[in-house]
Amino acid sequence: MTIRPLLRYPDRRLATPAHPVTAFDGALRELAADLLDTMRAAPGIGITAPHIGVPLRVVVLELDAKAGPQTYVEVQRHARVRISYWDLDGNMHSEESDGLRAVCHQHEIDQLDGMFWIQRLSRLKRERLVKKFEKMSRD
Repeated sequence: MTIRPLLRYPDRRLATPAHPVTAFDGALRELAADLLDTMRAAPGIGITAPHIGVPLRVVVLELDAKAGPQTYVEVQRHARVRISYWDLDGNMHSEESDGLRAVCHQHEIDQLDGMFWIQRLSRLKRERLVKKFEKMSRD
C-alpha cells in the first residue's frame, strides 16, 4: 500500500472521463488500498482513481470510521442518487443514498466522468477561483 501524489486542479487529467474497469484482480485491490491510504493521508473522506492519475472508474469512501471504508468499482450515477457498482470481488450491488453519502457519491462520480466541481460554478466565480489557484501554485 502506497500514498500516491494527488493531482490538483487545473491538471488536465482530471477533466478526462475515466475508463471502465475490465479486470477484478490483485492490481485492482492494490489500487483500492493505495486510494484508501492516499485519501487518509490527504486527509479526506472520498477519492477516485483519477485523483492519483489512474484513469479508472474506482471510488473509495470512508464516511464513518466505525463502518470502515467502501470501494465502488464502475459506479454509475442515477437521477435519484441510486448507484450501481461492483465490489472488489466483482459482485454487482445497488444502493440508495442520501445526505452526505449522496453528495460524496455525486462528487466522486462527476470526477470519474471528468467533471471537476469548479465547472459547476458560474463563469465569474470559476475565473476568480482559478486565479486564486494559480496564485497559490506560484507561491
